[in-house]
Amino acid sequence: MKVRHLVIVSAALLVSAQGVSAKNITSVAQAIYPLTPLVAEKGVESVYPSVAGEFMVFAQRKGGDYSVLRVSKNSPTSGAYKLKALTMIDDMRYGVAVADGSIGYVSNRMGPISAWMWQGRGDGHVSISNMATYRGGLAPYHLNASSDGQVWCFDSTFQKLRYNQMLNEFASPSHWELIGQQWRTYNSDNFRQKVAYMATKAGQDNKFEAPSLFTFSRKNSQLVMIPNAYNGAISPDGGKVAFVRETRGNYDIWMQNIDGGDLTQLTSSPYGDFEPSWSPDGKRLLFVSNRDSAGDVRNTSIYMLNIANNKIQRLTNASSATDGGPAWLNNNTVVFHSNRDLQSPQSGTASSWNIWQLKLN
Repeated sequence: MKVRHLVIVSAALLVSAQGVSAKNITSVAQAIYPLTPLVAEKGVESVYPSVAGEFMVFAQRKGGDYSVLRVSKNSPTSGAYKLKALTMIDDMRYGVAVADGSIGYVSNRMGPISAWMWQGRGDGHVSISNMATYRGGLAPYHLNASSDGQVWCFDSTFQKLRYNQMLNEFASPSHWELIGQQWRTYNSDNFRQKVAYMATKAGQDNKFEAPSLFTFSRKNSQLVMIPNAYNGAISPDGGKVAFVRETRGNYDIWMQNIDGGDLTQLTSSPYGDFEPSWSPDGKRLLFVSNRDSAGDVRNTSIYMLNIANNKIQRLTNASSATDGGPAWLNNNTVVFHSNRDLQSPQSGTASSWNIWQLKLN
């Protein structure tokens, strides 16, 4: 196992000689990179963009209706294709874009939730895991795939109480806050909405058992389990998987080859690092963290990790926003969802999620 040392680059860490705190600097700072709303619709929650080929896929909630949409990544506000419900009860979440236009998703149409891929045309929907999902042996969450749709991953729990809770949470309308913070699924203090939360930091006990991550190859139907792992992201070429691992309240990003070799810890922070996302060239990872808010659950930002030299750069820095679900629109443009106020995105928040973009150059 490799453990790498990190260099953190963050505007919030610059403290003036006059003794101004990092927190105060963050609260009045301009955006590190220019950002603009990309998908914003009143009364609709739009979360977790996924990009492959010329397509962007994301999940939406409107009232109690959950759906998955596919749009052109170059024209995301027009010509949306919405996955059609196939049964009377058919909530769909965790939309995943595939380069040929196919859409991965998780549905509760079979009773327990199961993972599927619509083939991008016609009415064919392909199972993307094995029969354990049909029989209720696994509850697939946090679906992800390689760009060509040949390698997939999802996570699940074997803890009976939490398993039943997760099925209920999937089927029942959730508080808006939880829709955009799905990393909280396996945290016993944060999995449900409440007035206040303990900070996520090293040394805290989690009453939930550690989940397991599963990778699935469509070529040979091989299903592989990685213990104490979730929030998986398959590299564009299908050769590696990045994921989150918790050790007593400390959430870090790890990576290994799909064949099981070269296990590497990529981040090391006493707070939380979540939701990794590969760049199209496979050289960088985006992730979500509350490391600059001392573990505040509701104050998270987007960061970028250069895999070759392990340098970490903070990309967003609003004073109180909850940023999440990062993805790459292309090698120089990042998309993510946030509860930022559309009129004052650096200082205000709202009770809804929209999709934003920022330019690295």
